Amino acid sequence: MISIYQLKPRFQALLRPIVGRLADAGVTANQVTLAAMCVSIALGIGLFLHPDKPAAFLLLPLWMFLRMAFNAVDGMLAREFGQQSALGAYLNELSDVISDAALYLPFVWIAPFGWGSVGAVVFLSAVSEMAGALGPMVGSPRQYDGPMGKSDRAFLFGVLGLWLGLAGSLPGWAVWIMPAAVLAILLNTFNRIRSGVRQARAPR
Repeated sequence: MISIYQLKPRFQALLRPIVGRLADAGVTANQVTLAAMCVSIALGIGLFLHPDKPAAFLLLPLWMFLRMAFNAVDGMLAREFGQQSALGAYLNELSDVISDAALYLPFVWIAPFGWGSVGAVVFLSAVSEMAGALGPMVGSPRQYDGPMGKSDRAFLFGVLGLWLGLAGSLPGWAVWIMPAAVLAILLNTFNRIRSGVRQARAPR
């Protein structure tokens, strides 16, 4: 399935010089992971408490892009500079789920969405990431199948934030966006489980 995640290698190549300088300065992968999570939580709380200020949602697309950079940087620091650790693996997975929830939840106050549709996206996003993370438990790699993986969801909510910030509101037909995202996430969860099982059964 096509996913924005497939662009990650090119994005990492652009960031590699910066990552090298961060490593030389003593910055660790876990520090980057925690910093990204803290900013996500702070932004999510701010937007959740002030849904009456649509212009503030313009921060969302900017942060979604920067967060993707943070995620790429922490992974490169871990893999390319010998910073991989058990704690880092836990932080990497858990911080993504927590950050996603914090950044998506403000939309429960934005018409035509609500607690039901946005809550379903938050819940199923966590299930999807769990399905991907369980790959190594059955003997296959971590699974990133799309559609509507982490990068795709970041793009979707970034666009919604940009749209809301510029227009001041969303059109009525946008009510179908969350159900469509739910179906796409269910499909990616199925794809991740199927890929993980198939790779686990493949002869070594």
